[in-house]
Amino acid sequence: MAIWFDLDKVTDESFFDTAPLRFEYSMHLDATADEVWAGLVADKPLAWCKALDGRYTSERPFRVGTTREVAANFNIIKLKERFFIWDEAERRHAFYVEQANAPAFKQFAELYEVTPTEKGCIFVWKFAMAGRFGLGLPLKLISPAAKLALFDGFIRDTKKHFGTMK
Repeated sequence: MAIWFDLDKVTDESFFDTAPLRFEYSMHLDATADEVWAGLVADKPLAWCKALDGRYTSERPFRVGTTREVAANFNIIKLKERFFIWDEAERRHAFYVEQANAPAFKQFAELYEVTPTEKGCIFVWKFAMAGRFGLGLPLKLISPAAKLALFDGFIRDTKKHFGTMK
């Protein structure tokens, strides 16, 4: 049985601009905005990312308050997430992590935005986090390695799955 650590709630998207640790990726993809959005809201969201295994724990239709559980880094890290932004029309949503099986973070959130273009879409994926007391500096020091090993891997998998604009 996993031990769960509570994280602080993120209440608005300003956290993506103010968090101590932030990563933002903007991908020009060959797939349509509807195709990418469908992958984000599928029963197995982000299935193309090798290091992620997720599922929604709320019933459809999804909206603000929807919950999801994700195992990351090949089931080493487990997260319980709650969406605080959900906009189907704009293909945009964001969640914060309510609980994690590792005590590293005080707050953790992600934002997804999918915008149609003439020949595909732009998918913006933002990560924002704050370390628990005493872990802020160590997290900043290891963040380049974590970015390369984990977050950049999500982006590579996404580009490979949907194709990128030439």
